[in-house]
Amino acid sequence: MTTLNSRVPEGPIKDKWTLYKDKINLVNPANKRNIDIIVIGTGLAGGSAAATLAELGYSVKAFAYQDSPRRAHSIAAQGGINASKNYMGDGDSNYRLFYDTVKGGDYRSREANVYRLAEVSGNIIDQCVAQGVPFARDYGGLLDNRSFGGVLVSRTFYAKGQTGQQLLLGAYAAMNRQIARGKIEMFNRHEMLDIVKIDGKARGIIARDLISGKIERHSAHAVVIATGGYGNVYYLSTNAMGSNATAAWKIHKKGAYFANPCFTQIHPTCIPRSGDYQSKLTLMSESLRNDGRIWVPAKIEDAKAIQQGKLKPTEIAEEDRDYYLERRYPAFGNLVPRDVASRAAKERCDAGYGVNATGEAVYLDFKAAIHRYGREQAKIHGISNPSEEKIIELGEGIIEAKYGNLFQMYEKIIDENPYKTPMMIYPATHYTMGGVWVDYNLMTTVPGLYCIGEANFSDHGANRLGASALMQGLADGYFVLPYTIGDYLSDDIRTGKIATDTKEFDEVEKEVKDRLEFFINNKGTHSVDYFHKKLGLVMWNKVGMARNEKHLKEAIQEIQEIREDFWKNVKVPGSLNEFNQELEKAGRVADFLELGELFAKDALEREESCGGHFREEHVTEDGEAKRDDKNYAYVAAWEYTGKPSEAILHKEQLEFKDIELKTRSYK
Repeated sequence: MTTLNSRVPEGPIKDKWTLYKDKINLVNPANKRNIDIIVIGTGLAGGSAAATLAELGYSVKAFAYQDSPRRAHSIAAQGGINASKNYMGDGDSNYRLFYDTVKGGDYRSREANVYRLAEVSGNIIDQCVAQGVPFARDYGGLLDNRSFGGVLVSRTFYAKGQTGQQLLLGAYAAMNRQIARGKIEMFNRHEMLDIVKIDGKARGIIARDLISGKIERHSAHAVVIATGGYGNVYYLSTNAMGSNATAAWKIHKKGAYFANPCFTQIHPTCIPRSGDYQSKLTLMSESLRNDGRIWVPAKIEDAKAIQQGKLKPTEIAEEDRDYYLERRYPAFGNLVPRDVASRAAKERCDAGYGVNATGEAVYLDFKAAIHRYGREQAKIHGISNPSEEKIIELGEGIIEAKYGNLFQMYEKIIDENPYKTPMMIYPATHYTMGGVWVDYNLMTTVPGLYCIGEANFSDHGANRLGASALMQGLADGYFVLPYTIGDYLSDDIRTGKIATDTKEFDEVEKEVKDRLEFFINNKGTHSVDYFHKKLGLVMWNKVGMARNEKHLKEAIQEIQEIREDFWKNVKVPGSLNEFNQELEKAGRVADFLELGELFAKDALEREESCGGHFREEHVTEDGEAKRDDKNYAYVAAWEYTGKPSEAILHKEQLEFKDIELKTRSYK
């Protein structure tokens, strides 16, 4: 049995990473040329890792199921990326970023990893500026910052509402340079379907060419998983429809422990669901909460009138509006962390105060910000006694400069002008803090198998603060993995090429082919989406924003029944040796049907409320999450033994030596 060893270095937390790098084993440049590394996924984490490893001299094979790395889901990130540069002079520091991240994660993350993340955050901005990433700048030309939820400083660097896209283009350009040099061999439209281990070490993968259907063997001295999160286990989420957990789940079944699957983030500012046939949800950046005020009608009769289309939000007087986040959390107001804001929205809607036809929406209103900016601009331009129309015109211009593409996207989807009418938002599945367990080196419990970015569990605890996903992905890829992987690969400088004509590759390839052939040959009656939607409903209704013992036990039973029905009755049209998206989906949904059960099992096991994991049995008198630090201050790392129901729990006890473990409060 594998035992958990986090490999956290000794010494003061501010010195751990520096001292560790001083003593780590290295591979000299001549030897790097003879070492192969496979990188699965080419979003921010995978793209930055592939580019940096190739720049160092390693031979890299990079795999993406999209037609280009620039189409990775990282492109959808909107609001920004955190870094503790203190450009605004408002008291930020590495320690404050470290503290905010641990507190924001409700004290369920590993201190050493989080401090390292804060420590390298400034390097990321320097790297990206050097790449030409067009971050927003202030009037004087310096990089601008805005604030995000859960913090009292402005540390978020941004490029309008396109930050993920611009950062990804930087990593993509760095990758292209290495592709042109022959240091990265790029495999677009390829999906990893399983990992190959030789003598216990990760030594390659089995992949499918998604265009031709050809099954391929690829070997390497180390494998890096950078495939993002598993939010699509809910079917409806803000993730791209192709986002999946197959790579992470396959390595879990081959020995990599899966940690904290129940720690999943529900984002508070998403465009509400519109009907039963919707295929995905759209995120509205958390950055909008800098200037937007969230409210619902204070009177239930006004809420009912809005739901029935008899009243417009602009017709409700200021005194009849309930700015509930400002009321409940005066210190942080609309910028409370995502889990807190999401539950507060759910509470208001459950009480009947929701504002669209389904009753599942609240307002995000920019009227006050437009007037504030308009009056400010009038003074700047020397306009005395400006008219109301002029104030609104000037204010809308500032809002458009900061968030214009987000407002345009909202109007195209909802067909309402958010400059004139408050946006409607509602929580939706967004990010997964849980993931593959890794040590301080970012290596899984399988030697030579690494996991970076959202695919691992390491930095965000039970709740990720906004603008920290891009920070972690680029920190892992640019500044952490390129150091730590050398420590492992220093033992492989004499190994030579890993052969693929071995029994280990034969066996795994046969497993993959048998599974694919089953899907094509099964004479079922229901589509893959039929089962995915059923799973998603169970997950949202019983393992969603609020959970309890009864519903979790029911969910486990229902997921098992859906999975059994899936393997009997799924129908996959088309053939093996062609472009077949239904076949791709079938494998991914099969993995979700196992992951969903482990997710619910983990949520049932964790008898506390913390961050995004909210158990209705464990709440304070005023309805907030109630942690149990005596019994649950640990990482739950699950070992696969054949079925999700039979997974074995391993606990990594969390130690808090540099931050006081206390009740999280944003009031």
